[in-house]
Amino acid sequence: MGLLSEGTPLQWSEVSKYVDHVREHGIIQLLHTLEKYKNRQNDPFLWGDEVEYIVVNLSDGKATLGLRQNDILGKLMLISDSENVNFHPEYGRYMIESTPLKPFDASWDSLVDLETNMRHRRQIASRYMTPTEHLVTMSSYPLLGVGHFAETEGTVKGPVTQSEFMPDDVINLHPRFPTLSSNIRERRGKKVEITVPVFHDVNTPQPWVDPLLKDRPVGVSSQEIYMDAMGFGMGCCCLQLTFQGASIDGARDLYDALAPLTPLFLALSAGSPVFRGVVADQDVRWNVISQSVDDRTDDEKKTIPKSRYDSIDCYISRKNEILNQNTDFYNDIPVLTNDKVTEQLREGGLENDPLLVQHFSHYFIRDPLVIFEELLDQDDKNSMDHFENIQTTNWQTMRFKPPPNASIGWRTEFRPCEIQFTDFENAAFCVVVVLLARTIVANKLCFYQPISQIDENMKQAHVRDPVHRAKFWVRLSVQDQDKDSKPVFKQLTLNDIFNGNDEYIGLLPLVRDYLKSPHSEPLPEKVSNKVNQYLDLLSKRASGELDTAATWIRKFINSHPDYKHDSIVTEKINFDLVTAINKIGSGEGWNTIAQSMFRGF
Repeated sequence: MGLLSEGTPLQWSEVSKYVDHVREHGIIQLLHTLEKYKNRQNDPFLWGDEVEYIVVNLSDGKATLGLRQNDILGKLMLISDSENVNFHPEYGRYMIESTPLKPFDASWDSLVDLETNMRHRRQIASRYMTPTEHLVTMSSYPLLGVGHFAETEGTVKGPVTQSEFMPDDVINLHPRFPTLSSNIRERRGKKVEITVPVFHDVNTPQPWVDPLLKDRPVGVSSQEIYMDAMGFGMGCCCLQLTFQGASIDGARDLYDALAPLTPLFLALSAGSPVFRGVVADQDVRWNVISQSVDDRTDDEKKTIPKSRYDSIDCYISRKNEILNQNTDFYNDIPVLTNDKVTEQLREGGLENDPLLVQHFSHYFIRDPLVIFEELLDQDDKNSMDHFENIQTTNWQTMRFKPPPNASIGWRTEFRPCEIQFTDFENAAFCVVVVLLARTIVANKLCFYQPISQIDENMKQAHVRDPVHRAKFWVRLSVQDQDKDSKPVFKQLTLNDIFNGNDEYIGLLPLVRDYLKSPHSEPLPEKVSNKVNQYLDLLSKRASGELDTAATWIRKFINSHPDYKHDSIVTEKINFDLVTAINKIGSGEGWNTIAQSMFRGF
């Protein structure tokens, strides 16, 4: 969701005058926070999730996105705190984000409470839907940008995005969101250009002819699906987790430890095989969002390799000897930094912390995109708005988060996962990541690999059907490693990585061993049963025994009587698909329409 400040947003022509002011004061605010909380120790292990939904109208054989976000959230904001649920706006007016009001703790019961809380959130939010509105968890809406896809009379080519496909009024009404969209377009000097490869089915024309676009922008291949607005990316839904570390170093260590796992969980959670009504030759949303917020000019692309939304560029641990003795080996890609910010951080007390300096100085090569006129001058000792302005518009697979106040500590956010159809699946992905985090901390596991390998793994995560068709770099030995160990890296399948083989212990066996170890008290039976279900689900998804969401969607489309095997998803296919996903999310059809995803559960 990002920072939702109130005030009068400045257009890019005005914002550009104040970018250095925001950067300078953002770093001052960060330095005050670092000084205030640098010695904070022994915070408890707390964690929480974020789930994003879309609201879909299903009526008279048509599916359209509902835009009543303000009305629905207005009622949800009045829910009693005793319900332990919280709801937030998101980029699209058809989107709603939910979190627990209070974080979960390290108790075993919390691992079961998560799914109960997720189900409770869905039930509460559903109370405020009309009879035809449904709360659906799917990563990308197949007909986004196609025809009358939303409950609006708005027209395309509006002043904010100038999109050929998407009316401006599907964007959240809070001024941050349309201003963010228009300022990205104005900063880069043209509309965003999002492309993904077309899946060529047996009847797909060669060369492919886009039914919605006659005049392609220069440089956009005719074999790619083209999209031209921020909403195509930020209108996707995801699943995220945030952990509180025991200290600043605990959060930094966890950031590093989880970073190599991000492409793996992106691939295993794959749920986005269709964009703008066309079946794509990839299964995830990540590069679509990356391109949708890419504000780099053509000249900047020559020196800045990545969008604001991408995988991490450097590790940040201060105390891990394996990293500190081999920094250049692991941080092996060029990291562009802001010289002025680097000097400001060093002079502000970080002269002996080069990795944290590099991390934030790298973030601050970016301009702030939305500035509110009333917030130009702030109390830098007590505000973090200027810092968060830039921090929260660097959307990477991991995020290191300073304390916002005395009650919340140093945190690490895990951001790659695609949303799943059911609360059971979303809870399974979250709980497995939570248990991996606990396993890593308890057993001092080492997943360090060169950043360049993580970048390669992110590309592999975008391969169609990554379970069967992709391999990923991993560090073979993650146990009993020290600064003098000579690591061996190898490309393995998701099945090998999650379930293990003769060379690699496997992520899920690591968790199972942790649950039986002296670090762990015996699990109560109800917790053990549920956790084993979660582990089994991910194990069978990784082995290919059960379908990912993306594979299931492909099979559904392929078997639909209206599908002509030409890569085009029709309105009828979309209605039936979304109706089926809504049923699955509501607990129906697991053993019938969704058997290939849930067989045995």
